[in-house]
Amino acid sequence: MTVKNMTKKQIQTFFEILREQRPHPETELNYSSPFELLVAVTLSAQATDLSVNKATDKLFPIANTPEKIYALGVDGLKEYIKTIGLYNSKAENVIKACKILIEKHQSQVPNNRADLEALPGVGRKTANVVLNTAFGQATMAVDTHIFRVGNRTGLAVGKNVLEVEHRLIKVIPKEFILDSHHWLILHGRYCCIARKPKCAECVVSHVCNWPDKYEFGAHRQIKTKNIEV
Repeated sequence: MTVKNMTKKQIQTFFEILREQRPHPETELNYSSPFELLVAVTLSAQATDLSVNKATDKLFPIANTPEKIYALGVDGLKEYIKTIGLYNSKAENVIKACKILIEKHQSQVPNNRADLEALPGVGRKTANVVLNTAFGQATMAVDTHIFRVGNRTGLAVGKNVLEVEHRLIKVIPKEFILDSHHWLILHGRYCCIARKPKCAECVVSHVCNWPDKYEFGAHRQIKTKNIEV
């Protein structure tokens, strides 16, 4: 069943409520520099933020620059990240990326998509996260959570992540675009979950177009203070 796209009014209300719920959303990955963020996001592919944080909380105090991580070598880096899925290939990619950053970018993380995606282990999603979170650019990293929320709610219906990404950038009002990635991923991670979405607790269920939401406890009418519904 195809979900009907949200109207402009629904989208405006949707993000007003998410902003009210989380005025200052942030990534759950621990980092203190663009480079640490780049490494953390690279390691987070097919892994939880919690597992990445456990590893980087030990790694970054020892090595948190391209030079220091490169000096560890692949085997040295593996010792810190071996609890993370796919750690063998991730260690190789991070070391190769550090070498490129040192040789081509003066050890600085580039703030453009082309140079980021040229780094080993960095695809479009990782580049979007870094551009948005580290450099404040209006990008949208579509992971499984955001893909699900976009399609389920009618916010951005698309057959693949690129379609959803392009529609989100198109329909999200400018006032919300910089924080929208974090609002959507957190909403998908903790409320609009895959198998048993918490529609009964959802603060935006009244503007969601998912036909099955009532089966999961969504209320048919919700009055939200100071927000027009």
